[in-house]
Amino acid sequence: MGIESNKVVTINFTLKDGEGNVIESTENMEPFSYISGNNQILPKLEDAVNQMLIGAKKDVLINAADGYGEYSEAAIQQIDKKEFPENIKLEEGMRLIANSPDGKQMPFIINKIEENEITVDFNHPLAGKNLEFNVELVDIRNATPEELTHGHVHGPDGHHH
Repeated sequence: MGIESNKVVTINFTLKDGEGNVIESTENMEPFSYISGNNQILPKLEDAVNQMLIGAKKDVLINAADGYGEYSEAAIQQIDKKEFPENIKLEEGMRLIANSPDGKQMPFIINKIEENEITVDFNHPLAGKNLEFNVELVDIRNATPEELTHGHVHGPDGHHH
């Protein structure tokens, strides 16, 4: 039957890359919750979770194209150092966010700092990687009107920002 949209879905998961390295996990942490049908997790993962019953566990393999996309050399750019705010101490490996002309946020990482130029990478850190999710469906409940209005799940005691 599947999980309807606008439900709070709670899962435990371990995410591994194609080589079996653990990237992220809810182990020894709180489970992860999202609002179904709102593009809050990878579509292929949500499709798999939608077919599960509470308490079920499943391994979900997602190829790079269906995950965070293929790695693109075109997403690596050189930007004049003058384009960065002077008050920020830039470091290689630093993650920052730029705004596109239409106002969309575009996260990037600084790969290299030279005298006048900064090399940045707009690829998602998991771009080009096949992913394996070991997922357990913990709970499903109706989202509250407040959660639906805000577009995210609130804790058991309500809104926390």
